[in-house]
Amino acid sequence: MIHWRLAVIMAERNIRNKDLAALTGISERSISRLKVRRQVSRIDAETLDALCKALHCQPGDLMTYTDTSKNP
Repeated sequence: MIHWRLAVIMAERNIRNKDLAALTGISERSISRLKVRRQVSRIDAETLDALCKALHCQPGDLMTYTDTSKNP
């Protein structure tokens, strides 16, 4: 399972939705929707690129993977 960490990264960098929207060109509403998600099923490369540029981070900083399969 992929866990989305945008809210954590934004909090660490003390950046508001409005500021990130201005830096990325992504609407505040879209930033808000992305921020509240704990899991992400799909994100396009352009959005991920814009977030990484604005937040000075790598894609792996925004996402973590947890194996949810049950081992015998």
